[in-house]
Amino acid sequence: MKPLGPIPAGFTARDGELVIGGSTASALIDQADDTPLFVYSRDMIAERIEALRAAMPERLSIHYAMKANPYGPLLEFIADLVDGLDIASQGELQQAREAGYLPREISFAGPGKRDEELRAAIRAGVTLNLESEGEAERALEAARLLKVTPRLAIRVNPDFELRGSGMKMGGGAKPFGVDAERVPALTRRLLEAGADWRGFHIYSGSQALDADAIIESQAQTLDLASRLAGEVGIDLSHLNMGGGFGIPYFAKDTPLEIEAVGAALRERFTSLPANLAETQFAMELGRYLVGEAGVYLTRIVDRKVSHGTTYLVTDGGLHHQLAASGNFGTVVRRNYPVAIANRFDAEPEEVVNVVGCLCTPLDRLADDAHLPRAEIGDLVAVFCAGAYGASASPAAFLGQGPALEMLV
Repeated sequence: MKPLGPIPAGFTARDGELVIGGSTASALIDQADDTPLFVYSRDMIAERIEALRAAMPERLSIHYAMKANPYGPLLEFIADLVDGLDIASQGELQQAREAGYLPREISFAGPGKRDEELRAAIRAGVTLNLESEGEAERALEAARLLKVTPRLAIRVNPDFELRGSGMKMGGGAKPFGVDAERVPALTRRLLEAGADWRGFHIYSGSQALDADAIIESQAQTLDLASRLAGEVGIDLSHLNMGGGFGIPYFAKDTPLEIEAVGAALRERFTSLPANLAETQFAMELGRYLVGEAGVYLTRIVDRKVSHGTTYLVTDGGLHHQLAASGNFGTVVRRNYPVAIANRFDAEPEEVVNVVGCLCTPLDRLADDAHLPRAEIGDLVAVFCAGAYGASASPAAFLGQGPALEMLV
């Protein structure tokens, strides 16, 4: 038997069934008229952002990292709750504009931006986070031809990383950002070219649950930003400090203590160096804002026993929930939080494997999981599905197609 991850706080049962956003899982599926289905809770997203704002310093802007979940209704809903949006492609730029975000609220990061993407971003007036000197020159040339003053920031590859992060975005050789020692020269180049310079973007890692590690990384980020600005001889106008806040996916994971992070950052803001005194600070978060607010619902279509092992075969799988299957950067596969949605408050009775419908042994949603007895037609709920689920999974694999999505 392998442990399941912790079900996020806030989910309850009604008549024994999982409730999401005030409706039971079966009612939501009746409304959608099919499974599999991703359901995202408005209330849980709003409560998470409200709690984050209460914990963080008032001068810190909160940006949503759209790559976590670009579902249109969710983008529109969160627009009124955050201060900005971070995107990583021209496609996301179009979705952001359709959702009502203003160009001045949008920043565009990511290596390998094509010339057409640079032109689209400059023409729209969004901030480009430059990932290399070459990208900077292409952006300046595009702006010259368009006769537009570009809004340009530099993404810095810091000389440190976020300890304990799931994905390390800084320290050593990276495809992301400009190595810190080369940033002052590039900053001078942008200023001399007459760009609207929007400061630095420093992102050192993601999916961290250790408050002390995040506090240390934020202190290093502020020190680095001040040092680089000092080497150029200017005051820093803007600093995107990245994010890195994680959520508990697996057994023994514990929630991040954001109050400790916020208290340390608030204290640090009271004693900033002169060249950061007037800086506009922002933090970008994706999964932390929306990850725990999402549930993936999939129906059991077969129950079978093979060599004494019971399998619950669902109509979903890794083509919608690649991360839960263990195939999204996980070295050792561990179980996400999983439940039988229509028997949510029932006691576990059996140890089963929950698998998807794809013709590959990689298609696993839970291994050796202790769950209530489930039959054909019952519903499996996979939690922590609000981020890097639908849009981060190979929906076209084996011709299965995408899951339905719903904001409630």
